[in-house]
Amino acid sequence: MGQQEQVATSLAGAVSEEISASLAPVDAELERRYPGDPGTRQPVHTVYVPGNVFAADTLRSWGDQALAALDEHAPDAASFAAVLGLSDDLAEPVHARVRAKLEREPIEDLRVDFEDGYKGTDEDQDAARAARLVADAYKNGTAAPYMGIRMKCMESPVRDRGIRTLDVFLTGLMEAGGLPDGLVLTLPKVTYPEQVTAMVRLLEQFEKARGLGPGRIGFEIQIETSQSILAADGTATVARMIDAAEGRATGLHYGTFDYSACLGVSAAYQASDHPAADHAKAIMQVAAAGTGVRVSDGSTNVLPVGTTEKVHEAWKLHYGLTRRALARAYYQGWDMHPGHLPTRYAAVFAFYREGFEAAAKRLAAYANHVDGDVMDEPATAKALAGYLLRGLDCGALDTGEVTRLTGLTLARLQSYAGPRRADLTASAK
Repeated sequence: MGQQEQVATSLAGAVSEEISASLAPVDAELERRYPGDPGTRQPVHTVYVPGNVFAADTLRSWGDQALAALDEHAPDAASFAAVLGLSDDLAEPVHARVRAKLEREPIEDLRVDFEDGYKGTDEDQDAARAARLVADAYKNGTAAPYMGIRMKCMESPVRDRGIRTLDVFLTGLMEAGGLPDGLVLTLPKVTYPEQVTAMVRLLEQFEKARGLGPGRIGFEIQIETSQSILAADGTATVARMIDAAEGRATGLHYGTFDYSACLGVSAAYQASDHPAADHAKAIMQVAAAGTGVRVSDGSTNVLPVGTTEKVHEAWKLHYGLTRRALARAYYQGWDMHPGHLPTRYAAVFAFYREGFEAAAKRLAAYANHVDGDVMDEPATAKALAGYLLRGLDCGALDTGEVTRLTGLTLARLQSYAGPRRADLTASAK
């Protein structure tokens, strides 16, 4: 092999070193503020159940009610597909997977509600009972992957009550054996970053009091007010809230009806596809990008109840809103009624199964350096891997079919999704 020709340069080596030194603070800031997706499973929905009615059989009851709704209003794959407009090739696999999901894991993320939905008369006792039931569910294997509470907000009229409820609930979990890995807390109606800071200080004090490691407890921030999107000085408040959370924020959840009402949207037009909702969620999405904080869409208040015709109308609406959100990269939403579960999972499963083969083949071509009609870059490969992994997480896809079409092991697929996914895989071995 011949000797390589020396390439000429004009800059001294010290120039690169000086520039690197000058950018070291920026490098550190980028790493701190934008660590990327946490790599963990993101639930496809959150179900809110009032603290005064939450019971040991709530999850199974929701699943049974959802199955009963299917049996009554769409008893087979063809009738379910006809309601939702599913293609013939998707009808059977989606219907079968929806039924299996409702039998196996009807709720992915359950929040016991002590805010707007709570109608109890003894909040201390209801919070303590919620802690016992959640702890028991994790012990006996009946828990949803994620469970927790939504406390009252940090505004002065209800602040003390919210803090006490959180204390009672977390203390109850500790007394029952410790905080479960799937614990999720929701702080609603946040208007100022200082309220997020107050939540951080509160959790710090609880961790110290119970001997927990710093940062053990995270929380979601609920975006329900105009002030949470745009501050008085014109800045994006939600971005400042993420910073104020000091690494504890796990999600931003859009509150459809409180936010719409705050902007003066008439009740008949309050919906997750209203232009005001799209604007708020776009701001949330940009503010959260790269931070590891996930964005969740809101809910619909049109319940699938009554005659078959009314149920079908509500199902079509919910399915359409869910598919719309997924296309806009809002991979999580809220469900308010057991009858919403069939269309939540139908929409999610159809979304991943429709694009599965194309995504798998594109990722396989990228991994094997095969030229095709689409030129993908590393960022697109990451998105393709993330898409397939989310499909696997929720049950829309099976590991065998993904491995067969991509030619990739699960570990390698996770490595394309990002280092944090890969790190989780390695640590689990």
